[in-house]
Amino acid sequence: MGLDCSAAHCAREKDFGGVGGLLWVEEREQGVFVGFWSVWLGASMEFRPVRRSAAAFQQSITAGQLEVLCKRAFGDCVGVVSAIELANGMYNNTYQVDIGEKAPVILRVAPEPGRQFRVERELMRNEHASLPFFAPIASLMPRTLTVDFTHDLIGRDYLFQTMLPGIPAPDGLPAYPRPLWGSFFREMGQIARKVHGVGGSFFGVVAGPVFSRWSEAVVVSLEDIAADLCDGGLDATDVQQVVKAADQDRDVLDQITEPKLLHGDLWTVNVMLGTGSAEPVITGVFDCDRASWGDPAADWTIYMAARKRDTEREAFWEAYGQLDATPEALRRALYYEARHVGAIRLERYRRGNLDVTATYDEMGDVLAGLRK
Repeated sequence: MGLDCSAAHCAREKDFGGVGGLLWVEEREQGVFVGFWSVWLGASMEFRPVRRSAAAFQQSITAGQLEVLCKRAFGDCVGVVSAIELANGMYNNTYQVDIGEKAPVILRVAPEPGRQFRVERELMRNEHASLPFFAPIASLMPRTLTVDFTHDLIGRDYLFQTMLPGIPAPDGLPAYPRPLWGSFFREMGQIARKVHGVGGSFFGVVAGPVFSRWSEAVVVSLEDIAADLCDGGLDATDVQQVVKAADQDRDVLDQITEPKLLHGDLWTVNVMLGTGSAEPVITGVFDCDRASWGDPAADWTIYMAARKRDTEREAFWEAYGQLDATPEALRRALYYEARHVGAIRLERYRRGNLDVTATYDEMGDVLAGLRK
């Protein structure tokens, strides 16, 4: 891998519209452009943020800020060797940071408070509050090294955690023949069952607000989605119609009386696979910042597993167990689908480059089901 540092390929950060103090270098491999490499001027650390437009939702912190956060977390004598922003996530800014220890650490930085939707407010604090409840799968999860929600150094929440071993499942799973994917989804079902086996004493987001009835948690979450969509200038009429239906169906929703722990985002993108195994083996689970208490059927994992009933995903249900198929359960499932589709619409809007049209068709199907 070669670095082209000629005048034609080198420019200070101010010429690229980013933060000051960086030198961007065009990187080529055998003469083919592969990306940009950046150096924090005046320091020896290698800093590689993801380059985004000024209008993008995710905005990197500066190299100088990152060094300050590391010194706060690990002491003034720490030397940051490198910090590489990972491009997988779509909410927090996540960095793999080498501080000269045996293994790198992970730094996650939340969006500024003013950029957060109602349904995504203070997710990092919610994750921190939820960690004790994930004890059944604690061996798979990263360890928190330090958190800082004071906004003393930067106006954003952040935390450092250990880096999980392995390879992200979206990258590792395709390396296996599809007939072997069944073992992956079977293990996913086992993990989901363990999470859903943890009971709570109230409904709603772990860090609050909390509710005594499941219907309250569902209706409020739908109302927040509708309000966020309206704030973004999107049509939320269909979600508002679902809110009205849910308000009338409180007795059906309140048949759920035992709050269970929901991960909120457990699927392929948030698990790690071991390397060198004959079949895919899950070695890590992360990003539980959307954890809540509710009906396990409402969890993102169940929504994703049920979207396709192919041979590989049938292994999930073999391990997890079958869902309640009573008319009341099927009606509740429509409200859960509405929450997921509404959240998808918000995320696509936030990313700014994805069409939200399909979510209106999906929500139309939900409303049609509720009218039956």
